Amino acid sequence: MTGAAHADTWEPDRGCAGSARAGGEELVSSRYALRIGDIDVLVVSDGVLPLPTKMLGHNVEPAVRAVWLNDMFLPQDAFDWSLNVVVVRSAGQTILIDAGLGFDPNLNLPRAGQLVRRLDAVGIDLGSVTDVVLTHMHMDHVGGLLVDGVKERLRSDLRIHVAAAEVKFWEAPDFTHVNMPEGFPEALRAAAQRFTREYRSQIYLFEEENEVAPGVVVHRTGGHTPGHSVVRLASGSDRLTFAGDAVFSVGFEHPDWHNGFEHDPEEAERVRVRLLRELAATGEQLIATHLPFPSVGRVAVDGDAFRWVPVFWDY
Repeated sequence: MTGAAHADTWEPDRGCAGSARAGGEELVSSRYALRIGDIDVLVVSDGVLPLPTKMLGHNVEPAVRAVWLNDMFLPQDAFDWSLNVVVVRSAGQTILIDAGLGFDPNLNLPRAGQLVRRLDAVGIDLGSVTDVVLTHMHMDHVGGLLVDGVKERLRSDLRIHVAAAEVKFWEAPDFTHVNMPEGFPEALRAAAQRFTREYRSQIYLFEEENEVAPGVVVHRTGGHTPGHSVVRLASGSDRLTFAGDAVFSVGFEHPDWHNGFEHDPEEAERVRVRLLRELAATGEQLIATHLPFPSVGRVAVDGDAFRWVPVFWDY
């Protein structure tokens, strides 16, 4: 059944990975499994990022932003952004889509960087990962591969798929149009450049589109970063898109609000609107990095904007 949780496929422990309780059992679930045709999908939470609410729409007046936050029962100053990673199994390949934060270079993000521990808890050996797909090279998408000891656990023939435009951009990144908290540009630049140095021999570049495995295709969108990409899954009549950072929680009602981490906000807006229109038309499922975990849902048209329709959890 599409969307059904089928944790036995992943051979997990029986505790949920979240706030630990006595005996190793954990209080809050941090993984959610579903199936897209013959493709297994596991959403894994890397944790949360406490960030200023201004990041949701720095091009609008604070009072306008405050109304949306109030309507959503969210705090006005800062709140926790989910940080979601996806593991896909298709035709014998195990594919990690993004890698989470991994480490915290003095940015006060202590509640993220949980991916490796949570993969271990669910029984996924890092050495079983055949491919990594990076939606882009921001620190919260590549950092998990920079944690001490991780590279040594990965296969020597691991393939890391990333758009050529993304790697080129981070050689000399442009932060002219972003609106990030202090310290983030330097940390993002350092993480991306370190990642390229350490994994250069395993990076497989593509220009616009690349089929990573049967039914698993990565498409470059640009916008958020020049090489930002989405991953489309298709098997039988089932479809799912992992949208990376193309859409945030506020982006359905206000797709014209510019996120502080977008390097080309106007193009990111165009990418977001095109993608949401397409998803609303097809009815396929959507997962995105920073939507509330497990972030699985669909998109509906709502007047001149859109509406996020989360799936009901399937136990």
